[in-house]
Amino acid sequence: MQEQAVLDRNGNIRLEPEFPKAMKSLALIISYLSHPLFIPLLVTFLVLESIPEYMVAFKPLSKRFAFDMLYFRVAIISIGFPVLTLLLAKALKFVSSVHMKTQRDRIIPYVAMITYYFWAFYTFQQEGRAPKFYTAFFLGVFLSVSIAFVSNNFIKTSMHTVGWGGVIGLLLSLMWGMHMNVSIPLVITFFVAGIVATSRLVLEAHEPREIYIGFLIGIVSQLAACWILVK
Repeated sequence: MQEQAVLDRNGNIRLEPEFPKAMKSLALIISYLSHPLFIPLLVTFLVLESIPEYMVAFKPLSKRFAFDMLYFRVAIISIGFPVLTLLLAKALKFVSSVHMKTQRDRIIPYVAMITYYFWAFYTFQQEGRAPKFYTAFFLGVFLSVSIAFVSNNFIKTSMHTVGWGGVIGLLLSLMWGMHMNVSIPLVITFFVAGIVATSRLVLEAHEPREIYIGFLIGIVSQLAACWILVK
């Protein structure tokens, strides 16, 4: 592995490893597959597959298969609306790229996601169908995106690690707050989160501190949400 001289955001020159194209291509694929927009849907799938008894109140709403309306609802809120907002912002030239490479490009998507996730949390809370830990997850997402929005004024916090830090925080909440045995999922999530963080560094999308701060925001936000709703 060779090193290359790069100019950082402060105008300083430093040496960084130059990764092979194949490794960068793999890191790009991992980044797409592990995108934070997919995480609420992934968490919903894991909850329904592992502890469906907590979600039985949503089953009568199903149309074609069990819990299909819940899947649809989460997909629209966490993927459909944010993607539509980003494409609209790009069409109106409010953002320069759908990849949101700059802090300025992230402002409108952040505000939109804050709105959508608060809506998700509020509606789940008001309906009372979802278990508290599931509602707390959406509160945690809302909190983490809000904090990341504030931090975006200073650094380009990694939303990938905010998202996967949130999954770690959710599992820790289930372990400490509800005394569930989630040791194996927690170990797997740590492993996946490490791969995701490495891929972001390989792509030079973030500096190490932006990766670490993302994890911290995600984990702390979920623990705080659990403390607020499940205590």
